Amino acid sequence: MFDWLFKRAAPAVEKRSSGSGFTAEIIGARESYISGTRGIGELTSTVQSCVSLWEGAFALADVQGTDLLDRRSLAMMARSLALRGEALFLIRETGLVPCSDWDLSTRDGVPRAYRVSISEAGGGRSETALAAEVLHVRIASDAVAPWAGQAPLRRAAISASLLNEVETALRDVYRDAPLGSLIVPLPDSSADDMDKMRGAFRGRRGSTLVVEGVAQATAAGMHPQANKSPDHLSPDLSKSMTAETLEAARGAICSVFGVLPALLHSQAQGPLVREAQRHLAMWTLQPVAMLLAEEATAKLGGEVVIDTLRPLQAYDVGGRARALGAVIEAMARAKELELSPAEINGALTLVNWGEGDKAA
Repeated sequence: MFDWLFKRAAPAVEKRSSGSGFTAEIIGARESYISGTRGIGELTSTVQSCVSLWEGAFALADVQGTDLLDRRSLAMMARSLALRGEALFLIRETGLVPCSDWDLSTRDGVPRAYRVSISEAGGGRSETALAAEVLHVRIASDAVAPWAGQAPLRRAAISASLLNEVETALRDVYRDAPLGSLIVPLPDSSADDMDKMRGAFRGRRGSTLVVEGVAQATAAGMHPQANKSPDHLSPDLSKSMTAETLEAARGAICSVFGVLPALLHSQAQGPLVREAQRHLAMWTLQPVAMLLAEEATAKLGGEVVIDTLRPLQAYDVGGRARALGAVIEAMARAKELELSPAEINGALTLVNWGEGDKAA
């Protein structure tokens, strides 16, 4: 009956906040407040245009080998990759579930388990999942942290900050500067008449429109008989090279997203648009699609193929038509000469089209 004297109380379980959830949101908001306006280049129209190109291309992609990668999931995945550098989805029988935040454990740099946060209309929830239960796609991974990706804007932080500063400065100029305001000399009159005259002008920006009498204008060297024109108060932005700076920053950001800057030019023509489209699909989007296909093949249990080139028509249509005509003519000529399959394959190998030549 005295056993309770010898029983010790169980040690209290220490609870700590994880890196995901409400605490992470508060810390992120505080960091953003301390750092100021830096790093918000993703709010600009240039970045959003590039992100929309990624999103639309993946939504149009051809997927073979699985039904889980629907167009909605591909579009969300592309947007997350463009803005965050990585995307994570839980694999469920009903489809893929997007995760808003996560932390993970690794072994040899390879993720083993995840603790993910899933957004819900009534509040988020957290789940724990093994690596085989999630699709985790990441781009531009560093050897220091191979389990994490890097967003394109992180590789162009200076350009993104410069673009944001220039656009903010232009906004402040058009909001506060006395655009279209003048200093106009008028005949001398009473103070009441001058006040009425000032109030008669419309479109004054911050009461910066000044109306002076002839005596004040003459003292300032602006006598009407001296052929002096009214002084303009609008700032001359051309001397600050605003247009050149804005164009350079936009071009740098487009480049890190794989978009040729000339694609967004107001005078871009059809051939240029097609070349920019091929460049974006071949050198940026298709490699990302191959990374996604490799991850899906490993996690979904079947070979998955994702193609962004055919839906985007990212190829030379005329060149393909000419090549097709040449191939058909060569096949007809080979049949006419009664060449054996081995001889035909040997000829194809010379141009990297033969079987087993291990060429693209």
